[in-house]
Amino acid sequence: MPSRSESEQAPRSPKVTESRRPSGGRWLWRLAYAGAGLAVAGVLSLLMLIAVALAFAYPNLPDIGTLSDYSPKLPLRVFTSDGVLIGEYGEQRRNLVPFKDIPAIMKEAVLSAEDARFYQHGGVDYIGIVRAAMADLGHAKSQGASTITMQVARNVYLSAEKTYTRKIYEILLSFKLEHELTKDQILEIYMNQIFLGHRAYGFATACETYFGKPLKDITIAEAAMLAGLPKAPSAYNPINNPVRARARQLYIIDRMQENGYITPDQAAAAKKEQLEIKSGADEPSIHAEYVAEMVRQLMFAQYGDATYTRGLDVYTTLSSADQIAAYHALRSGVMAFERRQIYRGPEQYINLPTDPNEAQDVIDDALVDHPDDDDLMSAVVLQASAKKVTAVLDSGDTIEITGEGLQPARAGLYDKAPPNIKIRRGAIIRVVQTPKGAWEITQLPEVESAFVAMDPHDGAIKALVGGFDFNKSKFNHVTQAWRQPGSSFKPFIYSSALEKGFTPGTIVNDAPLFFDASVTGGQPWEPKNYENTYQGPVTLRHALADSINTVAIRVLQAVGVPYARDWATRFGFDPDKIPGYLTMALGAGSVTPMQMATAYSVFANGGYRVNPYLITKVTNAKGKLLVATAPTVPDDADRAIPARNAFVMQSMLQEVTRSGTGAAAQRILKRPDLYGKTGTTNDSVDAWFCGYQPTITAIAWMGFDTPRTLGHGGTGARESLPIWISFMQSALKGVPIAPTPPAPAGVVNVAGEWYYTEYANGAGVSSVGLQDGSQPPAAGASAPAPSERQRILDMFKN
Repeated sequence: MPSRSESEQAPRSPKVTESRRPSGGRWLWRLAYAGAGLAVAGVLSLLMLIAVALAFAYPNLPDIGTLSDYSPKLPLRVFTSDGVLIGEYGEQRRNLVPFKDIPAIMKEAVLSAEDARFYQHGGVDYIGIVRAAMADLGHAKSQGASTITMQVARNVYLSAEKTYTRKIYEILLSFKLEHELTKDQILEIYMNQIFLGHRAYGFATACETYFGKPLKDITIAEAAMLAGLPKAPSAYNPINNPVRARARQLYIIDRMQENGYITPDQAAAAKKEQLEIKSGADEPSIHAEYVAEMVRQLMFAQYGDATYTRGLDVYTTLSSADQIAAYHALRSGVMAFERRQIYRGPEQYINLPTDPNEAQDVIDDALVDHPDDDDLMSAVVLQASAKKVTAVLDSGDTIEITGEGLQPARAGLYDKAPPNIKIRRGAIIRVVQTPKGAWEITQLPEVESAFVAMDPHDGAIKALVGGFDFNKSKFNHVTQAWRQPGSSFKPFIYSSALEKGFTPGTIVNDAPLFFDASVTGGQPWEPKNYENTYQGPVTLRHALADSINTVAIRVLQAVGVPYARDWATRFGFDPDKIPGYLTMALGAGSVTPMQMATAYSVFANGGYRVNPYLITKVTNAKGKLLVATAPTVPDDADRAIPARNAFVMQSMLQEVTRSGTGAAAQRILKRPDLYGKTGTTNDSVDAWFCGYQPTITAIAWMGFDTPRTLGHGGTGARESLPIWISFMQSALKGVPIAPTPPAPAGVVNVAGEWYYTEYANGAGVSSVGLQDGSQPPAAGASAPAPSERQRILDMFKN
């Protein structure tokens, strides 16, 4: 009998061996237990990792206390007096809107697009993460896993790098945001902070940028379009990619309906709504670039670099309607001058491939360097003949120019035209569309112009255009261009003469003058009238109306150059810029258009000197008033000339617009309350019209930056007066005709003419230059009665 030990060591029977072998199910259970153990270990490890992260990383997270008073970098914005944006400066375009002022439909659209469970999760949406992962595995449309809180953490505090470390910080910072801020505060930061394309940050700015309207007026369809931008501002941009933007919009409208924010009927209506997208999303609606730049410089001088980040809103005195009128009047006047000039040829020539697609690529590249200048559009010529030019615009549209539209460029269409002006295939030209819809060839002007209008009673600037095109030249001709005023300076000489005994009825001889070197101190001088004509004895009133040069010189000679020069400074002119010679009578000094506006306002307001001003108030991003400028009413301390002097001069300036060189003003505007003076310098280098209606003073100037003649006939009456009239047609629309102001003390009307009271009996200067044709009599000589003076004048005329 085997021993116990032997029996224990005997081989196991097959039955016993089979009964002890584990089944497949038991193996699975063991694997499951092992997996569970590993999972528990993984969770514990993750918890330990999170604990370590919280212990070491959480204290190093940025302080978010400042977000409770969220203040992003906001640009400097410049507005007209009626609230129209004319300029914005800063890397980012923003408009901070409190949470309560954000329309509910905009919030709902954003939540539907970005984070439907925003008010349910604690910063990290675990359900959303799982749903996004399952969508990715099933190749379905991604739902997105980043919550709004996580996006705020990433956009405000973290870099754009894609690393695990940054993702951990993003999650931890999200927890901190949720702990220290309310959900509404987080959503407010997001809706003001997020980048939405075209330099627009925040939904309020995006609404203005893409739709040109305030956020409070947004529709469901518009809100859905904007809500699609955070995902990819370039890919879903309605300006750059309208097709993809539309698809994203429709998706968000469906999501809004699924979430119960809108009804099926509202969704259907929103899908059908036609959106009006602004094509020039970055451009203000009004051309006031020179004004905006003036404001920017003033603000930078005050606030330095903070000018572009602290959200300053600057409100100006500008009237949007007047600014629009001034801009169009100036450009119309310049282009009228340009149509009379010789065609200078295309801007460039390019070689166009015969393949249409390749040719279009070449055209697109070429026109980048020749952008449209408002209504002056660049185009590439496809075909050209003496009777028709076919060209393609930057928009891709093909146009045909025929008939009168070819006339301005006729010199470039001849068969034997010089190569540099020949219009042929590949030529880059400028075209403009006429009011009747036809196309006309034109060219970018070389001449410059300036226009400024101000309230003569308080100095508020109502319109200012510093040049033809701000993008071509930032030089502000209104404030920076020192030009000769020509005959527009004569009223200040005549004003000084009134204080020396002259009257509007004083007779002055219009006859040739000659001054030798002993008088001039240099070269002999023989001043002439325009077109070298002379009328003989004329009244001072008539001489100013007809802008007679010899009379102005004789008057200045009688008054005395030092006295007249000193008198001119009362109007705001720089004495160093006024020559102390007789040439001052013809405007040989240097002035700016802004100075002329200030000077003519003295006549318009009854004799007071007012300083022009541009800014009415400055506020910060929260609307707090930082600076305020109230209009000042001039008093005796601001008086520049006696009231009676201004009154008599006004009557003489009215004669200019009634029967003189500025008569087109009253004839076209059909109102008598207009006053002003033309100005043309030697060789027609500068052309002016300076004038006013009692409610507004306006100055128009034209000339070349490098002084040269405007050509024969380039006078103030021809070049600048039409600009002034065009502006006044708009500015005075609805403004009643001003009554003739009452005569101030110290003047009397005798036989239809105004005199200082002490000179009404003939005690003033009766005549000048009648003895020998060159030297004036002494001031204060006995004068005949007004009726006798007229008889003498008639005798000389006969």
